[in-house]
This record gives sequence, structure tokens and C-alpha cells, in this order.
Amino acid sequence: MENQKDEQILDNGPFYHGTKADLQIGDLLTAGFESNYYPEIIMNHIYFTALKNGAGLAAALAKGDGEERIYIVEPMGQFENDPNVTDKKFPGNPTRSYRSQDPVKIVGEITDWIKLTDEELQSWKERLAKIRENPDAEIIN
Repeated sequence: MENQKDEQILDNGPFYHGTKADLQIGDLLTAGFESNYYPEIIMNHIYFTALKNGAGLAAALAKGDGEERIYIVEPMGQFENDPNVTDKKFPGNPTRSYRSQDPVKIVGEITDWIKLTDEELQSWKERLAKIRENPDAEIIN
């Protein structure tokens, strides 16, 4: 299965998706839902990372009251570097963050990652609030 654009291998994974949703192995995650960070935007992509703790951050910041969860996911089609962090904020892709318009399939779940402290979580929420207040802030969807 070809998993990358331009036939260039971006990353071999494993890949992770952080959320508060209670999902099952075999479920497909798809685009078309509200952004966790910009609820007025319907996302054209599904996002994932090759870093467990990066997925943990996404889980901590996800909407909802559910338990933070990190799922191991397998891209079902092509994917690309996430332009919201790649080069725009960090040269290259040190966060190993990706996105796809194709579904990703849940193939497992992990429970061992470094969770944010209450202070770290509050700091991230404040950063996101400042970004939202900036009229020049742009999310590449």
C-alpha cells in the first residue's frame, strides 16, 4: 500500500492519534469533524503523529470530558507532513506530525505516555487562546 505523496517515505511509524473519544480497534477515523482548536472549522484531514507524547498532548487538549486515550493508527492512504507545524513553526518535521484526507484505522491502544501536569495543560490552553485572539493566526486546512 502506498502511504505517502510523491512516493517519498515520510515516516514508518508506528503512528498515534490522541483523543478523548472511546473507540474500538478496527474503527476508522475520518476527516469532516470540528477542529479541537478552532471549533468553527470543519477539518479536511485527520491528524496523527509518530510521537506518543505528541498524541498525548492532542488527547489532553481534545474536546470532551472523556478519558485521554492514545490509539495506534494505520494510515489507509496517502499522508503528508502537517503544514500547521512543519516549516511554518518548526523547520522540517521534528514533531513527526502528519495528516491525511484518507481514513486512518485504529489498530491498538497504548496507556504508557507522559501525561501533562495541570500546570502544563493550563499553559497550553493559554497559548491556544492567544493564537485564537490573533487575527493573523491561520490554520492550514
